[in-house]
Amino acid sequence: MLIRVARSNDIKTLFDIRTSVTENHQSREEIATLGITPESIAEMLATDCCAWVAEFDRQPVGFAIANATEATIFGIFVRPAFEGKGVGRALMQAAETWLWAKNHEEIWLLTGNDPTLRAYGFYLHLDWIPTGVVSDGDFAGEMKFIKRRSHQGLAS
Repeated sequence: MLIRVARSNDIKTLFDIRTSVTENHQSREEIATLGITPESIAEMLATDCCAWVAEFDRQPVGFAIANATEATIFGIFVRPAFEGKGVGRALMQAAETWLWAKNHEEIWLLTGNDPTLRAYGFYLHLDWIPTGVVSDGDFAGEMKFIKRRSHQGLAS
């Protein structure tokens, strides 16, 4: 498996991967209602965000995107056929390492507020801490997870 930084010509692939997932599936139209479009992703990658693509035999199978200004993991998605193969863990490591390098003391992410969801358990397994449900905005009802620098064994 190769993890590499995404380029602007990967944006279509990011959307293909995002819409391939079965859990937390959203269509391109549903994603667009949240303001997530190829144009908005291009702008994010040109400013304060970085994305990584996971490849097996040069086939893109997953991606992660993080926002340095917000100190957040914006998303991690893996094609269903590649779940359970370490793709998500490798992508999370790349995103966390990048955010820690930005000198954040705490990083966060949002996911569905259902402990039976794979993502929920995945984040718990990687030492993310659920802190509460978002009460308003586009992501109302989502669970906020945080991770503090101290969990990384790094000096504060």
